[in-house]
Amino acid sequence: MADPYKPRAPFAPWDRRELPGSFDVEDSARRVGNYKWAEMKLFEALGGWVATVPELDVKMRLGTHCYKHAWHADLWHKRLPELREMNPDRLTQPANDAMVRFVEAMTEPEAPDQTIEKLVGVYRVFIPRFIAAYTFHKNNTSQITDAPTIRSINFILQDEFDDWRDGEMILQSLIETPDDVERAARHQARLEAIMVEAGGIAGPGSIGMTSTGASANGPQNGSAA
Repeated sequence: MADPYKPRAPFAPWDRRELPGSFDVEDSARRVGNYKWAEMKLFEALGGWVATVPELDVKMRLGTHCYKHAWHADLWHKRLPELREMNPDRLTQPANDAMVRFVEAMTEPEAPDQTIEKLVGVYRVFIPRFIAAYTFHKNNTSQITDAPTIRSINFILQDEFDDWRDGEMILQSLIETPDDVERAARHQARLEAIMVEAGGIAGPGSIGMTSTGASANGPQNGSAA
């Protein structure tokens, strides 16, 4: 009979998870609040465009995608109270003023002939930033204490990858002339500049590196500030 009091490793031999993650409770709550705000804004933008874009295939895709982002926002909302007894509404905010300006610039194209600009902002700038921030969060949080967040990220990332692929394919079908290429590139460059200023959807450190090249979570990992 095995001795139940014999010292054992905390995890099975094949389980190499580590308890500490790169984020403390406050930083996790802040990031999740930023994620929720950004997903809500993307839901609102796509939902508004469904009624105005003239291309039927684009209209149908935007309608499908917008409700995914509403669900993502709901998933993040449900994570906020579990992180600590904090006010979810207070935490649901943009990372900084530059993120607000990014959303304003992304939603600025309203004319029926600006479908390319609409899609460029979402699928070539905004959604890639979601993918990057979520992947960084998943890879740097605790697989033990933050397992529910990792589960949410896995669901959300699958949607983001699927929607990015849809959006890019639609864009490639719409960009037919050198003028279209110039329009897309010019609008993307403008939005990229604002997003770089914002530092990503969770601000500087969204993917772990600040504008100076230092790790945003370095001190928590024992590295130099």
